[in-house]
This record gives sequence, C-alpha cells and structure tokens, in this order.
Amino acid sequence: MKKFGLFILGGIAAIVLLSQVGPLIGLAISLAILYFAFKMFIKTDSTAGKVLWAIIGVIALTASASNIPAILGIAAAYILYVVIKNWKKEKQEVVTDSSDPFTNFEKQWAELNKQ
Repeated sequence: MKKFGLFILGGIAAIVLLSQVGPLIGLAISLAILYFAFKMFIKTDSTAGKVLWAIIGVIALTASASNIPAILGIAAAYILYVVIKNWKKEKQEVVTDSSDPFTNFEKQWAELNKQ
C-alpha cells in the first residue's frame, strides 16, 4: 500500500512538474537577467547607465513576478525527489531483509535480550 501511495504521489508530482516547465524556464531566464542588471547597475558610474539598468531590472523583476507558478514546479520537483528517495530506501530494505533468512530472528532475539 505504501508503494501505491508513493506511486500516485510521484505521478502527480511528475505531471505538475512537466506542466510547469515553461514557467520554470521563464523564471530562470528572468532571474538571470535581473541578476545581471543588478550587477551592472552597481558597477556603472553614469546616471544614464544607472537609469537604463534600473529600467531593465524592473522589467526583469516584473517578468519574474509573472512566473510565480514556477514555484509549484519547484515544489513538485522536491516532492518527486523525496518520493524517489523513499522508493529506493524501501527497495533496499526489502533486499536486505530477503537476502538473509535469519535477520528477523536475530532482531527478535536482540529485543528479547534487552528485556
């Protein structure tokens, strides 16, 4: 049942991530332009240059704000990462338990010895 839940959650996260690829690319590009405009704004000494880079920065900031749905894509990517990580962890636990038939007995014996 846990694998089924992970499968459903991973599927939903993958669909959301794929639907947000466009806004993710737009957000990355607009943030790169905003970073470049900020760096150039700080470096320039002329007033006209500062005005030009400020205008470019405001346009890039507006473009970044219009790509806010990309945050859903980032959250979906994180959820997909966690699902895959748990899927692999669960798979490794199954492999280690089935490889040695005495592991369950040894665990129970250790618990009895603690009491």
